[in-house]
Amino acid sequence: MLKKHRTLTVCLMILLIFTSYVIMDTFFIKRVYGEEQTDSSESVTSEQEDQSSQADQFNSEDTEGSGNMHDGSTGGGHRGPGKGHKPGTRGQSEDDADSSQGGTENTAQSQEASSDSYSDDNISITLKSYRENDTTIYVADVKVSSPEYLKTAFAQDSYGRNVTQKTSEIAENAGAILAVNGDYYGAQEKGYVIRNGKLYRDTAISGQEDLVIYSDGSFGIINEGEVSAQKLIDAGAVQTLSFGPALVINGNISVTENEEVGKATASNPRTAVGMISKTHYVFVVSDGRTDESAGLSLHELAEFMDSLGVKTAYNLDGGGSSTMYFNGSVVNNPTGGMGSKERSVSDIVYIGK
Repeated sequence: MLKKHRTLTVCLMILLIFTSYVIMDTFFIKRVYGEEQTDSSESVTSEQEDQSSQADQFNSEDTEGSGNMHDGSTGGGHRGPGKGHKPGTRGQSEDDADSSQGGTENTAQSQEASSDSYSDDNISITLKSYRENDTTIYVADVKVSSPEYLKTAFAQDSYGRNVTQKTSEIAENAGAILAVNGDYYGAQEKGYVIRNGKLYRDTAISGQEDLVIYSDGSFGIINEGEVSAQKLIDAGAVQTLSFGPALVINGNISVTENEEVGKATASNPRTAVGMISKTHYVFVVSDGRTDESAGLSLHELAEFMDSLGVKTAYNLDGGGSSTMYFNGSVVNNPTGGMGSKERSVSDIVYIGK
């Protein structure tokens, strides 16, 4: 009887040690990996040869989108680019921060920056906040002369598992002007990871819907089970983001009212990116889980992205990860970490030189 008891005790101890290791390995043990493939710089370079002609287009009106954010001076609140908001309903903005405070100008680089805008010879960003569904939503409207200014960066400048930093810290290290949290690739063992033209992980998740950003600046939605990562590289993929789902495809909302991400509740802080044209993007973050902001469902987020006139929009990691950084400061009110409440994440999507 005593021998049987000892055997049971040993088995329980082994099980406890194994369980503890699995938990530590999954959530805490940092593993930095090497790159798996070479980059697609040749295809990127060929596209960037057109930068001078794209710069001319940057300085003119978009023919594929519907212009910039309005300043609201004619009444009826701010309106997003593309499909207009109806007065008194969608798109009613909050009071903007005084753009005259904190403004700087570097005439040598033709650069201007303030609390709600940035512009230089190649990048123009306007930041607005909206109030929708009892939730504050932050929208950065971005126009660039070349898609090369749309980039991604890893935490601690390293690809690996459980390698994390706050969005603002990754952004500062990368020299980002604007940044949002990415797809938190480091929490997964599988799922394509292509960043800035390099293939880091090519193990597919069947049925996983990815956002692909190509070297010409266009957005595409793919199913990992239907195309290999190498074929995406060969087709000019510069970035893949593997979270999802897609919110808008070909100008049409692609989620249902009841659709949600696996572990999410109906209303949450959210992060999304959208393409209006190949050099015109929107970065969107909503607050949530607070008395001031309820948060958005996926369908509500998709409706909002659609109202901005996007052709393609994609849902990134949300909840406590949702963070927007602009001109040196965190714009929204993250809810995922201790102290500053900013959660450490694996990666960011950003605009920078």
